[in-house]
This record gives sequence, structure tokens and C-alpha cells, in this order.
Amino acid sequence: MEFKAIVDAKARDAAECAVVGVYEQGDLGVAAQLIDGQIGGLIAKLHASGDFAAKVGDALLLPLPAGAASARVLLLGLGPRATFGRKQYRKALQSAAQALNKTGAANATVYLTLEEIPDLDDAHRARIVAEVFTSHAYKVPDLKTGTKQKPPKLGKVNVAVDNARASKAAAEGLAIGEAIGNGMSLARDLGNLPPNICTPTYLGNRALQLAKEWPSIKAKVFDATGIKALKMGAFLAVTQGSDQPPRLIVCEYRGAKKSAPPICLVGKGITFDSGGISLKDPPAMDEMKYDMGGGAAVLGALRAVAELKLPINVVVVIASCENMPSGGAVKPADIVTTMSGQTVEILNTDAEGRLVLCDAITYSRRFKPAAVVDVATLTGACIVALGAHFSGLMSNDEALADELASAGTRADDRAWRMPIGEEYVDQLKSNFADIANVGGREGGACSAASFLWKFAKDLKWAHLDVAGTAWLSGSQKGSTGRPVPLLVDFLLNRAAAK
Repeated sequence: MEFKAIVDAKARDAAECAVVGVYEQGDLGVAAQLIDGQIGGLIAKLHASGDFAAKVGDALLLPLPAGAASARVLLLGLGPRATFGRKQYRKALQSAAQALNKTGAANATVYLTLEEIPDLDDAHRARIVAEVFTSHAYKVPDLKTGTKQKPPKLGKVNVAVDNARASKAAAEGLAIGEAIGNGMSLARDLGNLPPNICTPTYLGNRALQLAKEWPSIKAKVFDATGIKALKMGAFLAVTQGSDQPPRLIVCEYRGAKKSAPPICLVGKGITFDSGGISLKDPPAMDEMKYDMGGGAAVLGALRAVAELKLPINVVVVIASCENMPSGGAVKPADIVTTMSGQTVEILNTDAEGRLVLCDAITYSRRFKPAAVVDVATLTGACIVALGAHFSGLMSNDEALADELASAGTRADDRAWRMPIGEEYVDQLKSNFADIANVGGREGGACSAASFLWKFAKDLKWAHLDVAGTAWLSGSQKGSTGRPVPLLVDFLLNRAAAK
């Protein structure tokens, strides 16, 4: 999709559809007032008659309004003017994207960017437009054999701004939003593919393909022999029950001086998680294809960084394998030696994410990172605590935690700070090894993060538990692409601070 910022505060652009806002009290938005004058007060009449209530997300298409420059006008409800903010703005844009995809319009101009929106400058308003429309253009890679639906005609979206200075800022925002949307699409594709296609080998090959598409990315993929040579005993324990070979995926993006310490993004890449010998209950086990959501997200964020050519160094490390039951699978009570040399007693084979991540975090040390952020669909306990609204955020560094939480707020991809500490590590004591991989149901998300904390000593480290946010269930089942927006915003601000 093509995006462009235009200086047109008077709604004179001859777009095939003009997207304008109306407030709940009947107040017309900036462009709606001008268009209403062109079409004999029709918009005001529709509101007064009760045919358009203008609640947030309401949408009404007016085809071929006489006297208007545009062929169509799409009215969007903005709710009460006093409470119109970023949340209402995003919801209105989502309604616009959905409505426009049902029309024959090939291009549209969004005038909501002219409204007063607290805490959103021209760049951020435009960024949200591009992100929302790119996201709505996404199509699930289904394998249905029936006739495919024709894609929407909409291929170009303009955003209106007041002046040339605002146009430059909006153009930068559009580029960021489009890159975030493209990164989310990559993450969603990988998550939505069935596990017999998106295997560890496939995920590794997709990383190599990404490096070919973006020469600023260098990728290397380790097979089982290479992983064994690195002495990643915990990672290898998880994969030993599967016929699918594991992959350790390492991608480097160098946008700053070679000497500048990189940000390391570590992703959990379990392409299917049966639970192993500690087998999961059958209901919803199909959703365990999404257990590589963390790995998919860090790849999506890396793609966005390359597209934006950010002046920052980023390293992505993904530990990818399946967790399956077989005669060769790891068993409860087995003890393994991690890459760090610490030993782990495996009490529950379904707590496998922390096993692959602890070795991946140890591997990240060789890059002498400025910070390490791991992303994982780690615990059902995090879903119980936070639902599908917030990702869990744990960290051993206050400044890093604040950066990530702020990035989530700016990106509308929020994370909620949760504790780690020796109290949770005490739950993981083992009579037979340095640490156990589970510590009971109480505080499960925090004890899992505290397990990882033991392998991140002396690192500036943070953990994002995205078990509740990486995908949706039910009739809307599918990958969300989260937390790509949070990660990209975090990296944008790190790059800007250099």
C-alpha cells in the first residue's frame, strides 16, 4: 500500500473517498465542516435525524455526494469531543480501514489527522494511519482450495496536514507506521502457518531469506551439530523428542559503528509445543503453533529496523525447535547442563521455553550487548494475570524496564511491569541440580522470569511474556503480530538517543 502526506486543510483533494470525522454532540470535524457546506448540510442533517450517532467507530459511507470534490465521503464517529484521544483515534481508523476495504475506492484521503489529539504530534498521527491500514490489508496465508476473495482495490492512502513542516513530519511517521505494519505482517505470517510447514528448518530458511531481501542483515543458522558444539544442553533436551531438527538462528543488523554495542533481541521459537512427556490437554493444543510468537516478533522487528535503516546495531537470536513426546524425549527428573554450565532439573517438560531461552541468553553474551530483551509466549500464568491486554514485563534494570514500558504506551502495545526476585528463585530450588525449571503454580509468570534472570546476571536484561498477546483465540483466531510495535518503538528511541 502507498502512503503520502498532503497539505490540504480545506478538503479539496480529488480522492475517491474522503475520510472525515463527526463528534457525538453533532460537532463536525475540520474537514467534515467544509464538505458539509459543499453538499447542502447533509452530514449535519444525518446526525440531527439520528441516522448517524457518531459514537466511536461508527462508519457511514455517502456515495457520490453532489457538489463534493471526492467521489465518496466516509463519515467516522469520534465520540464526545472532550474524550477524543489516541484510543478513540485508532479505533476510528480501524473502522475506516474496514469500511474502505468493502468499497471500490482505489485511493482515499484521511482527514482525521487534522483533529486535535492530545499527546499525538503530526508524525505520530500519520504513523498510526499507516500502521492501521497496513495491518488491515493483511491476509492470512490460508490453504483453502476454494475461490479466493479478490483483494480490496484500496492501494493508496493520503493523510491531510496543515502545512509543509507538518507534511515532512507526517511523511516520516508514515514510513515508521508502514515499517511496523510490514514487520507485524511477517510475524503474523510465521505464526499463522501450520506447524507442518513452519518448522524450525522453515523458520531458519525464512531468516536467511530476510537477509537476502535486506542486505543490511547478516544471518547464520546453526543445525543440531552446531548447537551441540555450543554445549547448549538445555536447548538440546527440549528438541530430543522430535523428528524435526532444531535451529539456532542468529541475525545481525549493523546500522551504527561496528564498535557500538548492539541491542540483542532473543526469541522463543518453539514451532509446536505438545508439552512433551508432560503432555498438554487436547483442547486448544492446535494453538501451540503460536508458541514461536516471540521468535516471529523479533524477526518482524528486525525487518522493520532494516526498512527504516535505523542507526543502531541489533542482533536477533532465536532458539527454534519442537517439543514432542517420544521414546527419546526428555523426562521429568532429567538433569541437563546449560551453555552457562549451570545444571537444571527438569520437573515439567512443558516448561520448555525457559530451557531454550536460557541457552540463547547465554549465547547473546558474545556480542557484548548494551541490553538483552527476550520475547516469549512463556506462561499461562501471565494470561491469567494480564489477559490479552498487556504483555508481562520483567527486568533486572529499572531504566530498561521504563524504556520498554514507555515504548509500549507510545505504540499502543502495552506491557505491565511484574516482579522478579530471589523469593521466586527460592521456589526453583532443587535437591539434585543448581535449579529446577518449575516452582509451583503460585506466581508462575514471575518464577519463570526469575529462572531466566539467573542466566542474565551482569546483563541489562528484560523479559516480555507475550503468552496472552501474541495471538487471539476463538472466531478471530490468528497471530496479532505483537509485540512488534513495542520493540520497534523501543529501538527507534534507542537509535534517536545516540
